[in-house]
Amino acid sequence: MDSWFGITSQHYFTPFSASHLTVLAIAALGIFLLIVFRKQLMSRPLPFQVLRWILFSLLLLSEVSYQYWTISNGIWNFAGHVPLHLCGVASITAMIGLLTMRRSWIQISFFIGIVPAFLALVTPDLPFDYHHFRFWKFFVHHTAIPWACLFLALAKPETITLRSVIKVFLLLVAYALAIGYLVNPLTDANYLYLMQLPNTVTPLSFFGDGIWYYLNLGITALLLFLLQNFLWNRYINKDNKRLL
Repeated sequence: MDSWFGITSQHYFTPFSASHLTVLAIAALGIFLLIVFRKQLMSRPLPFQVLRWILFSLLLLSEVSYQYWTISNGIWNFAGHVPLHLCGVASITAMIGLLTMRRSWIQISFFIGIVPAFLALVTPDLPFDYHHFRFWKFFVHHTAIPWACLFLALAKPETITLRSVIKVFLLLVAYALAIGYLVNPLTDANYLYLMQLPNTVTPLSFFGDGIWYYLNLGITALLLFLLQNFLWNRYINKDNKRLL
């Protein structure tokens, strides 16, 4: 138990190993099933509510257990363990969205949660393999995030619009400015990876240096939001009516 829940392990994570590919397949399968069976799920109150609260519970348990792990092992600090990275924020907005089903939380979660969380699954900044708590926390959490964000959008598909793209993008820029100019400098943190790149190779590694890094981040985020909106309204929302 100590080694499974401790701060060290002899079992190190290897990208695209059998364990990694397995969780990627599970995450992708969940996305596929949500899309394929969206009409049946959203039209039946009991399955809808069951899945709604399962996703909420997974997100909450993942965050609470991680905070408990850092505190119990004496490694918690503000600079490294507050959910201020994009996936952490998406987890919180998705939980609020699942509780309230309000359109603003659904829009924010949809745009900031699905792609970043799935990219994190593909290129995880993770030290240990499935023998350790961190592996399970990371993959359960980062699998539940895109599932929950997609689930919310499927519940109210008409909320995803071009106007919501601009709204969420401006909110993201404001949040990045607050993190970059206040939180990171004051706490010596690296939230949103605005101070330095992650330890592993990620798409951020190809965004350049200095001002180009930030410009490329912003342009890429906007283009991804626009692409998500186009695909959503082209293939998902075209034949949907409001279901809630």
